[in-house]
Amino acid sequence: MPALLPRHRTTVADYSDERRRARLRQTRTGHHWVRFGRTRRVLVWLAVWVLVPVLCAGSVYWMHDVLPQQVRLATTQPQIHPVYDAQRSSERDTAVVELVGLGHLDATRTAISLPTLSRIGQVWAVRYDNSGIDTKVISNLITTHARDRDVGSVVVSGHSMGGVIALEVAEHLYRDTDLAVDAVILDCTPLDLHAVRAQSRDAGEDLLRWIGWIPGARESRVLRLFVEVAARQHRFVDPSTWYPRIDPSELREVIGEVLREKILSRRAASNGLIESQFRVIVASGAIDNLDALADPRERKPRPAIVFLRPRVAAADRVVDVDYSQRILIDHSGGPEGTLLVVKLDGTGHANPNQHPVTYNDAIADRIVPFLRSTTDAQTPPSAAVGEP
Repeated sequence: MPALLPRHRTTVADYSDERRRARLRQTRTGHHWVRFGRTRRVLVWLAVWVLVPVLCAGSVYWMHDVLPQQVRLATTQPQIHPVYDAQRSSERDTAVVELVGLGHLDATRTAISLPTLSRIGQVWAVRYDNSGIDTKVISNLITTHARDRDVGSVVVSGHSMGGVIALEVAEHLYRDTDLAVDAVILDCTPLDLHAVRAQSRDAGEDLLRWIGWIPGARESRVLRLFVEVAARQHRFVDPSTWYPRIDPSELREVIGEVLREKILSRRAASNGLIESQFRVIVASGAIDNLDALADPRERKPRPAIVFLRPRVAAADRVVDVDYSQRILIDHSGGPEGTLLVVKLDGTGHANPNQHPVTYNDAIADRIVPFLRSTTDAQTPPSAAVGEP
């Protein structure tokens, strides 16, 4: 008969909820904190519950907003689009190169609105590299394009801040290539940061701060929406009351405008390009460029300078055109200068798309005759202030 196994005694645990709570207190985060222990533990848990959603939102922002834009911008490059052929075959060896200003990417639309430029020569429009500005790269692109099309001379035209870029490009072409630079046309161009009116200057500086502070802001469309709307707050915020009162209908209009023109448009300049454009103004060497263009070069005519501006300076709410004109007279005018100032009636800040008739009439009646006189003459004529 098999031996019986010894019977094991079943032990019943002496359960104590108090001991369980004591054990939890001994093992939880910060159990050894004595001074302000409860406050410190509450702050830790709050940080955890806040940090997790922030990290999740940051991951979505980076993956779906920043990275796609970085990939797209990495493949962009400056381009030249032919817009008009020269009206006369004898002028096909000259090209007018159009450059747009702050916040714009492609000069094609502006060039299309100025068909009278074809009386000077072929008309080309520059599309910037949407990741930034390199005037040497642009000048090399123009040189290559000119050689391919048997062009021997160029007129560089810049609108608003595009005029600052035009001066740098013109200096590269004048000093480093065999192309002749017949003229530089400046449309309401700020020749240094002091020429930019305070409100526009502050908006640009605010954008630079946002871009410098927030990771991915150079590429982000979401952040750009907030920044662009904030830059237009004078349109929907009433500062006359003791609290900032917002006009909802005006705010909706501003948001719709920003979405159409800056966020969803493929023609809009990127944040990085705007930053690069504004830094060109901040670090502008426009006066040095003017002096370099006035320096005689062997077998090259001195480039003429044409300044387009509204007749009434206050009509330009972005640039103090009187200030820019004084700089141009000092550096490009005078007895041996080649400066033409054309004052336009009814225009504002560098807006040929809104006033094409006024701009085209000025080109036909004032600029074309002036440029023909400077290129035909053996010596440059004296400076002239034109008032059509």
